[in-house]
Amino acid sequence: MMNLFILRHASAGVRRANPLLDVKRPLDKDGKRHCILLAQTLNALKIQFDLIVSSPLKRSVQTASLIGTETGYESRILLSNALAPDASFRDFQKLLSECRLQENLLVVGHNPNISQFLAQLLVPASSSTMPLIRMRKGSVARVSMARPAASMQWLLDPRMVRALYTTSTKSSRRKISRK
Repeated sequence: MMNLFILRHASAGVRRANPLLDVKRPLDKDGKRHCILLAQTLNALKIQFDLIVSSPLKRSVQTASLIGTETGYESRILLSNALAPDASFRDFQKLLSECRLQENLLVVGHNPNISQFLAQLLVPASSSTMPLIRMRKGSVARVSMARPAASMQWLLDPRMVRALYTTSTKSSRRKISRK
């Protein structure tokens, strides 16, 4: 059984009109900050990754690198075109097959295909309708890849991560007035 963590890259500002420039678009300040908060949340959940695979685009590589560094991942991040914006579900399935021996796999990619890949994992191939799954920038889903079918365990979006971080850093002691 594999725990698959599907992460949409964090905020990288506005898409560039020129595709050659858009490939090199980095994370913005909010995206970097969110990666740190998300990594702290994953640490609190005691999640360690055996392998991290990223789209080759800069914003995904930066997201994968920040998450990896903050969660203690020390191996090389694998780059794969199966997570690029123009990748197909077949490419994604091939990647998962190649990584099937990993217990905790993190993949970092782009919308709309990363959300579509998640939906296709959860619904049988014979189904005529796909669920609509909204993955905001910086959202991560945990999917249990047990046979015969995958099941989504949870989905964290940036708002939930911020709320979890905020509530966990507040003091648990009641404030007492001193007169």
